[in-house]
Amino acid sequence: MPFAVLLTDDAARDLDELYDYIALHDAPGKADDVLERIEKNFSTLSESPERGACPKELLALGIREYREIFFKPYRIIYRVRDKNVYVLLIVDGRRDMRALLQRRLLEA
Repeated sequence: MPFAVLLTDDAARDLDELYDYIALHDAPGKADDVLERIEKNFSTLSESPERGACPKELLALGIREYREIFFKPYRIIYRVRDKNVYVLLIVDGRRDMRALLQRRLLEA
């Protein structure tokens, strides 16, 4: 039975901001393509949510309840609970991930 994949408000905002940024700085067609490909990654989580690795920044702190998959250069951070996959963060992996993860996941 497939898992439900749900975006948190923060993740939905990340996706909107990513789309807007690409549409403005590259091309709307490219933004559509990136959005479609990220959404395909979400659907793969429905069938095999445990496939992602634990983010190395969190592993260093002994935190193992979060996982991530990549759509380079983007990182999709999520958590599996019961039969749900909660997408928490969609971010360009070139950012300061330690500070971002601390602010968005650990201080929440």
